[in-house]
Amino acid sequence: MHQSTITTRGVIVSAYLTRRLVQLYIGLTLYGVSSALLVRGGLGLEPWGVLHQGLAERTGLTIGVISIIVGALVLLLWIPIRQRPGLGTVSNVFVIGIAMDGTLAVVPDVHGLGLQIPLLVAGIVLNGVATGLYISARFGPGPRDGLMTGLHRLTGRSIRLVRTAIEVAVVATGFVLGGSVGLGTVAYALAIGPLAQLFLRVFAIPEADGGSTVVAGGTPEQAILRQ
Repeated sequence: MHQSTITTRGVIVSAYLTRRLVQLYIGLTLYGVSSALLVRGGLGLEPWGVLHQGLAERTGLTIGVISIIVGALVLLLWIPIRQRPGLGTVSNVFVIGIAMDGTLAVVPDVHGLGLQIPLLVAGIVLNGVATGLYISARFGPGPRDGLMTGLHRLTGRSIRLVRTAIEVAVVATGFVLGGSVGLGTVAYALAIGPLAQLFLRVFAIPEADGGSTVVAGGTPEQAILRQ
């Protein structure tokens, strides 16, 4: 193979990997920001956010630190179900929690529906953008998504059923602990699937060989979002 061809291909592969990494970390950061906006909106959180907030209320730790601890514990559950983490999986544990606490440090609480509803909408839409970004980077599912797909594989139950069972248990536990359940929780549940699917298509990264990423295909993360 001609040296110039090898060099060109190396540049393309390097740029391809760089784009995926940038997209991964922007997506994870924005996910943490979006979760913090839902907290500040005060109208209810996404399912795992309810648990994180409840545990934060009980322990005195920040919600971001709780997110990191819970993510690490969930990741340990991958061992018996034989799930294999990727770079995105490990990064998910830390980046989201750090971004969440950083955002909460600079964004104040708001009061009155005139401010709360726009913040809620912004948080949900931004969460959909973030989900599309980091999943399209294809560095592995987050700890919680991987738990769902692993249990689906082991039990033979549908992803819809496994996801629902886990998230109902998570919301119920978080609510008992003092987490916020409300309009935002319902709105998130209804909107996140369609939003994430939309942004998966927007941020799909073509394959390095010139092919394209099929976002409606069968990756575990995408299967979860179709349920």
